[in-house]
Amino acid sequence: MKIYSWNVNGLRAIIRKGALAGFIDKYHPDILCLQETKAKQGQAEIDLPEYEELWNSAERPGYAGTAIFTKIKPLSIRYDLPTNKKLADQFGDPLAEGRVLTAEFEKFFLVNVYTPNSKNALERLELREKLWDPEFLEYLTNLEQTKPVVVCGDFNAAHEEIDIARPKTNHHSAGFTDEERQGISRLITAGFVDTFRHLNPESVRYTWWSHWGHARENNVGWRIDYFFISKRLEKNLKSAEIYEDILGSDHCPISIELEV
Repeated sequence: MKIYSWNVNGLRAIIRKGALAGFIDKYHPDILCLQETKAKQGQAEIDLPEYEELWNSAERPGYAGTAIFTKIKPLSIRYDLPTNKKLADQFGDPLAEGRVLTAEFEKFFLVNVYTPNSKNALERLELREKLWDPEFLEYLTNLEQTKPVVVCGDFNAAHEEIDIARPKTNHHSAGFTDEERQGISRLITAGFVDTFRHLNPESVRYTWWSHWGHARENNVGWRIDYFFISKRLEKNLKSAEIYEDILGSDHCPISIELEV
């Protein structure tokens, strides 16, 4: 089974560019998880009859959102995170932004996530540290009590210095603060495997590049898009790939192949 993930930074825009159709025609994913769709179902012209469409769109128009396109019919679908209402109210309820979409399959849960960005002035860093990261980890560990978990998407954080082109100058930047990196460390400590780093321990590869300063042309990037899997699925992992040559978004697609 080949599962792909891509922050498309606007589904309608990437469709207009022909990038999505070209990507699907080339790689034929069994399941495709998208983040930052910035659209509701029906707002984007998609002709993929072999795929079932699952959507979790933000209430705010043209913002955030996740979607899953799958050739395999899910057993069940879950939207968003169960969370502490007091904390959600305190931080402006990021759960109304369509950031988590879960599909249950026979052998595993697939969780598609678009993690909130801490923003340039780090005004959402406290949300990440006190609400999002702990709630998301608790959600994953609760799912795992039933069956293994595959989680993918844009985590909006580079985990280690190998995952960012210029670590020394970014330790206080959104996406590379100690707090955000610790959120990923706790996922791994809880038993979730960073699939790309597991198979490629020394590889310097990125999944996102700034629009500024010809960052993509110069490969000044960040690895902030991930597939994590339950430890129980490690033996089923056949590959983990990054597709830097696929254009159309400021992120590139990533994938894993599982034997299930």
